Amino acid sequence: MTDLMPAVHQPAADQWPTLVRPRSNPVRRAGALAAIRMVAKDLPVTIRLDNKAYGLGGPGMRVHRSAAFLDRLGQDAGSGFGEAYLAGDWDPEPGTDLADLLVPFAERFSNDETRHLLPKWAQSLRWLVTRTQPGDQDNDRAGARENISRHYDLSNAMFAEFLDPSLTYSAALFGPDATADLGSASYDELSPAQLRKLDSILDAAGVHAGSRVLDIGCGWASLAIRAAQRGAWVTAITIASQQALLAQRRIADAGVSDRVQVALRDYRDQIGEFDAVLSVEMIEAVGEKYWPVYFDVIERRLAPGGVAVVQAIVMPHERMLATRNTFTWVQKYIFPGGLLPSVHAIQQVTAEHTGLQAQVLRQLGPDYARTLRIWRNRFIDQWPNIEALGFDSTFRRMWEFYLAYSEAGFRAGYLDDVQLLLTKR
Repeated sequence: MTDLMPAVHQPAADQWPTLVRPRSNPVRRAGALAAIRMVAKDLPVTIRLDNKAYGLGGPGMRVHRSAAFLDRLGQDAGSGFGEAYLAGDWDPEPGTDLADLLVPFAERFSNDETRHLLPKWAQSLRWLVTRTQPGDQDNDRAGARENISRHYDLSNAMFAEFLDPSLTYSAALFGPDATADLGSASYDELSPAQLRKLDSILDAAGVHAGSRVLDIGCGWASLAIRAAQRGAWVTAITIASQQALLAQRRIADAGVSDRVQVALRDYRDQIGEFDAVLSVEMIEAVGEKYWPVYFDVIERRLAPGGVAVVQAIVMPHERMLATRNTFTWVQKYIFPGGLLPSVHAIQQVTAEHTGLQAQVLRQLGPDYARTLRIWRNRFIDQWPNIEALGFDSTFRRMWEFYLAYSEAGFRAGYLDDVQLLLTKR
């Protein structure tokens, strides 16, 4: 897939002004080169930089513009590497899959003995090149709507080009050996796996005919439609306006408008009691400050005897604590205001702030890796249609990196995706 990229990409200056010319600082540049050498000396990759090769060998990357590449790394450790890819400063070697290249980096973070790319003495200097999260990404009501809109309202048509027909934008459920032979992952297997995932959530929540269901962060309503097809009564809420409009059309097309109400509503403003509260990969956009509020809302919306199922992308607790205040590439370009929790953090928040008990039902990390590989392949295959919607080649690189970066995290075990059953104690 990477072979389709131009040899040396150059962002359009009028559309991506911050990517064109990074600030240059000889000291920071030298520090970035020293960091590359330290990282690569025991990493199974090959980094070709200024006619030199670093690393133990393995998946290769070639740096086209070494000065710009090092300037970006030296300026911002959290975003510099991914930003350099957007700018075209580096590419995987021909024939090397981008996710395959990123897996060894992710494995260093998932290794209990390392958890870091750099040695401890060098980690103490990270504050020099680490940015903190900007205040304008706070997830109060106004901020959350702005943050969500920047991603989910990009273009319904764009998402439709690479998601399955149900427009389910979360991990599918493939079953055992989900990461086996990722090279053969097929778009044709995605839709059945997504329906299997939706059913697993509804089954865990005991949703049946007559159930009153609240879907927090409903996306394009695939879960709401599936629940209504069981005979449930569903309230589906989102704060992405374009997403809500398409969700309403999809509900009508499915013939369940009499059973599903879509509302453009913040979860904090929801009222009523429900037999089941569902929320799929929405907590990542809530923000740590508002986790107690989020789970309190879930508890207050549950009728006596009701249960909730939350599907969440999670990371190791130690890494969450270490990175929760840093401003990452994903927050800057993909999910403003986002933060991945840990299972421990979820259980701690629910225990301290609610009467809920959180139990892990299922882990879908390998399934997410396969889902992301299929999405990325489909995104690239459908690129001519996406480009026709008004997106340029830098946007393409941004989304290819986002999907590959995420896949690498799940393959390495640095990220996981869990379904949690929440019951009142």
